[in-house]
Amino acid sequence: MKNKLLKTILPAIPKNLLSRKVGAFTDKELPGPLASLSLKAFVEFTGIDMEEAEKPLAEYKSIGDLFIRRLKSGVRPLGTAPVHPADGKIISGGPIQDGKLDQFKGKQYSLVEFIRQTQLSEKFEGGYFATTYLSPKDYHRVHCPVDGTLFWVKHIPGELWPVNKTYVESFPQLFIENERLVIGIQTAKGPVMVVMVGATNVGKMSLIPDNSWLTNQPSSMRRAREKSYEPGIELRAGDELGVFHMGSTVVCLFSKEYRDSLDSFQVPLGTCRVNSSYSPIQA
Repeated sequence: MKNKLLKTILPAIPKNLLSRKVGAFTDKELPGPLASLSLKAFVEFTGIDMEEAEKPLAEYKSIGDLFIRRLKSGVRPLGTAPVHPADGKIISGGPIQDGKLDQFKGKQYSLVEFIRQTQLSEKFEGGYFATTYLSPKDYHRVHCPVDGTLFWVKHIPGELWPVNKTYVESFPQLFIENERLVIGIQTAKGPVMVVMVGATNVGKMSLIPDNSWLTNQPSSMRRAREKSYEPGIELRAGDELGVFHMGSTVVCLFSKEYRDSLDSFQVPLGTCRVNSSYSPIQA
């Protein structure tokens, strides 16, 4: 019954437009007492850990401002690269085989359709991927997992379905239907990609090294846009890479060349923390 409702009612809802309206509301600065009450309620509802936040709650101007908060210095010390690009929960990960990625428990989707670039896709056959889900309580800035050079970015317009467990299980092609920002990073060991996947409510994603990228805007809805960087933009592991202006998912792709350069590499499922190395972390 639940799956039937998801497939019949949600397609009729203008999710992108709704998300922009929600974004405008959450970015609105409210009068003092109302702002304080709304921020406190949002923290209590989501379970945000304000002990980790860069500023006290009273210094945030809106729910949107709080959502894209930075962390206190030293809260996420940098591990040995590659490091996790985000706080969240790894819901799937493993080898990239036959051009397929695992969305959830064996439900697969095409790498070529996901990043829409055939030549680059070929470099990732035999590589590795990790999918991290960010819940509303999580820190929502995305960091660079490796030392390298930003060489290519592509924005792929799409839907803004929710990306929580219910929807990931129910819609096998969810990640190639949703809007996404594909970020290519060239390293001395081979290419790595960070793919930011949009979701319902706000749905806006921005890029730190080049602030001309901003998704879920009326002007960016109809066609894909891509840009190659010559020369590239130098990045270090742990640098801020992008921002989710509301919760979503990050898919990190490691090429075969990069994977083969490492002594060992695993993607354990469960809780992960930005800038920590890819190793088992207890939830």
